[in-house]
Amino acid sequence: MAENRASTNEETYGEGVPCWVDAQLPDVEAGKRFYGELFGWTFEEAHGSSVWALLDGDPVAALAPKTDGRMPTVWTVSFCTSDAGALGRRITAAGGQVVTAPYPVGDLGVAALAADPEGAVFGLWQPGTHRGFGRRRRPNTFVWAELYTRDTAAANTFYGGLFHDALFGTDAEPDFGRAEVTDVFPAEMPPHFLVHFRVADLGDALGAVHRLGGRVQAAPFGTSYGVVAVVTDNQGASFALLQR
Repeated sequence: MAENRASTNEETYGEGVPCWVDAQLPDVEAGKRFYGELFGWTFEEAHGSSVWALLDGDPVAALAPKTDGRMPTVWTVSFCTSDAGALGRRITAAGGQVVTAPYPVGDLGVAALAADPEGAVFGLWQPGTHRGFGRRRRPNTFVWAELYTRDTAAANTFYGGLFHDALFGTDAEPDFGRAEVTDVFPAEMPPHFLVHFRVADLGDALGAVHRLGGRVQAAPFGTSYGVVAVVTDNQGASFALLQR
């Protein structure tokens, strides 16, 4: 069960560190086939109707069914916090908003959804028995979250105020960058977070995306943190592949 699986994860994450990603999909079974083939993930039942994605037994992501067809098909990154309610109040005070108020997810933890002043949506995770990724930064796991925004200076101020130590602390090793929307996407694209998964061979991964019914949104391009391609899965959820 999810509770037993989560309790094996001993890594802890500091305030403001990306600690989990999940995809909201119209068809979870189709998602399991796509990501299972692409990343070598296996799956088991988690809380409610969602499933854990596992790599060699370690939890690396979750897939969940959309509860409302009007909701976007999307990958969401969650930031760790010791107190989701208090962080939500700080987000509101800084000009953002709480989209979904904190709610318990069994004994796994407390989740919430928030948006920054430009409307980019992100998750909050207050750990219980589930602390977050059992594995990250390695091939076929989460490695980076890039915020595409129209104002990187304002984003640095907002997120730096919320998560200063994680982003700018002396020993910080952030997995979270900020870039102008127009660097990759058209100017009319709304600000948003893009979840990156690391791959050993970007060309092979892009071939698999095509074979599995996905598509390439942005061909490979160089960044300060690796070579990136932006893709969508076979249900329209966008994510990035990163080779370092």
